Amino acid sequence: MSRRGWFLFAMMCLIWGLPYLFIRVAVEHIEPGTLVFLRTGLGALILLPIAMLRRQITVVMARWRWLLVFAVIEVVLPWLFLSDAERHLSSSLAGLLVAAVPLIGAVAARFSAHGDRVNAVQLTGLLIGLVGVGSLVGLDFGQLNLVALAEMAVVAICYATGPIVLSRKLSDLPSLGVIASALTVSALIYLPFALLRPPDLSRSSVVLSVVVLGVVCTALAFILFFQLIATIGPTRSTVITYVNPAVAVVLGVLVLHEHLSLGMIVGFPLILAGSILGARKAAPKPDPFGETVTQVPRAAVSGPAV
Repeated sequence: MSRRGWFLFAMMCLIWGLPYLFIRVAVEHIEPGTLVFLRTGLGALILLPIAMLRRQITVVMARWRWLLVFAVIEVVLPWLFLSDAERHLSSSLAGLLVAAVPLIGAVAARFSAHGDRVNAVQLTGLLIGLVGVGSLVGLDFGQLNLVALAEMAVVAICYATGPIVLSRKLSDLPSLGVIASALTVSALIYLPFALLRPPDLSRSSVVLSVVVLGVVCTALAFILFFQLIATIGPTRSTVITYVNPAVAVVLGVLVLHEHLSLGMIVGFPLILAGSILGARKAAPKPDPFGETVTQVPRAAVSGPAV
């Protein structure tokens, strides 16, 4: 891999490990729906003009129904539930739970009408990953919020499903146009939340979190991610998704002084090993932004932010 490739790879490993930390900081003072509006709005303000200059919006909006479905599954629902869940869960745990997305994606891809049958290696990986999720949750069960865990389950299902919709219905469209349009639609959906519950931006930590989430973890992240794909290819680019949860844990422990529990220590290596084995070849990988990653003909597109 070239120096440029390594640089982009390292940047993406870091950038898509950041959202969990900054979401955790922001939701202490901003309602989840309002936070989603600010993040998608900032991202759209940056990416939409670029996509318009490249004349990518018209062709995307011609398929607006499937774009709306993709936006709801990949951004609207998971970003809201992730933000709300992080009011009750640590950023470290949220990042590790999202790491289980490839397991769900592997099952969805293999058992869908267009999927291949699960082989022995993949089945072993799924079982290992399941044990990892069970360890992650079960060993710390008494300390966890059940509603927040249910919300994280919705996040994981959405992140695993979004790339399937993308690859089946939108894969022939320009990726930047799809992402810019999806963010714009999502921002419009959450505009009423921001109007009804205006954000408290009096704290510098909150302003910093919103800016990082919208500008760095969303707009800049996608621009760099597309460059990474062009440099090292979509297959090797998905490896970043196995590093993001570890970054989330390290940041949560070092910056927010979150507790590194026994469930995390035992569960994460199992989830990581299970994801690598169970999601081989064609399974979606987790992002948010986020986020999730899938290979499409014109580019690979990831979805949250975390």
